[in-house]
Amino acid sequence: MWGVISYLNSPELVVGFQRCCGLVLRETRSFTPQNGCVNANGSLKDGPVTIHQRKAEQVANGTSRAQDSNSNYKCSSQYEIKEHPRPHYEVRNWIFYFLFVTSSTLGHEVFYITFLPCIHWNLDPFLCRRLVNVWAVVMYIGQVMKDILKLPRPPSPPVVKLETRVDAEYGLPSTHAMAATAISFTLLLSAHERVKFPFELGLIVAVVLSALVCLSRLYTGMHSVLDVICGVVISAVIMAVSYPYWGTVDFLQLHSPISPVVAVVLPLFLSYKYPELDHYSTTRGDTTIILACSAGSSIGYWVNERLGLTFDLVGPFPVALPPLTLAALGLGVARFLVGLVMLVLTRQTVRWASLRVLCRIYGVSVSDVDARRRKEIEVPYKFSTYVSIGLVNSILVNRVFVMMGLWDLGNSV
Repeated sequence: MWGVISYLNSPELVVGFQRCCGLVLRETRSFTPQNGCVNANGSLKDGPVTIHQRKAEQVANGTSRAQDSNSNYKCSSQYEIKEHPRPHYEVRNWIFYFLFVTSSTLGHEVFYITFLPCIHWNLDPFLCRRLVNVWAVVMYIGQVMKDILKLPRPPSPPVVKLETRVDAEYGLPSTHAMAATAISFTLLLSAHERVKFPFELGLIVAVVLSALVCLSRLYTGMHSVLDVICGVVISAVIMAVSYPYWGTVDFLQLHSPISPVVAVVLPLFLSYKYPELDHYSTTRGDTTIILACSAGSSIGYWVNERLGLTFDLVGPFPVALPPLTLAALGLGVARFLVGLVMLVLTRQTVRWASLRVLCRIYGVSVSDVDARRRKEIEVPYKFSTYVSIGLVNSILVNRVFVMMGLWDLGNSV
């Protein structure tokens, strides 16, 4: 059993897949330590900025600390850095490169404020609500498991790594694989109840999209085969266990008088109680974003139910979708662009204001990156920003569509 696990976790499997897809490591040029400085997630970290930071800290303190809580490093004693060639790679198949790099964007912030709201604006708010609920649960469990298990990502070299932002995160499970599985199959199962379409075709699309995202994590060198398999299995188990209760949760979310309180208090509590690490990682901030989007959307849907205008599809279900004409496509594109502009403006405005208020309260500079990473600043500013986005998406955007003539109220309830 352990032999199988070790084999699936081997970086050589990732390297083999990358080579098959035309991504080849060419030359190595990096800054590596002479005495054992490594990322807390197990991989080497390079870059002159880090060297300068370490030297400045050593001069200021007169000593070398074994570990810096704001870095991604663990060092044995002194910060002696030796220069080596940095990893370079050659792309021999650009079709695979663009396919997998594009697929890997699922799970990034740009996905949070485009695809999920687009389901709300152009298909059915019910489906968006269901997706957000399952997505938030799956992602929270996956992110927490990463920081509890603390298993490293594949080392580079020999693996070619195409992403750097999340390199300080741990590897198992792959939350991209979890999100792709959860979103694809939640949409398939939920849409089958609401809309008429060939289920077999939907199943093929769900499998293909999930597989592309999973393979993209191998192609970009961010996860091992074991990470991806565990992500898919964990997501499938969560969905199987929770599926019988989706309808109950949806009813309580819309009709319970304490729904808005639970929607805010529980995600905020989970964000503050997120597992502490011995180094800074993007997992807490990303998890806060996900929980906040869910909280804001949940409150918005509850408010819409009270106001009697939910913009849901009209039953009896499943309904037949209207034909996709050029006029319908144009309206869909217009709704997407208008809605996206509103969400981006909301993000920039609330983020700008909340950061300045919090930084003034704690007496730090807004431009201080390390200060913004402190829990007492990072959690509330990201939570307030993305709760606002959830509220605007679920309450205001559709009403703006009506005002602009981009929505037919005859298609909603």
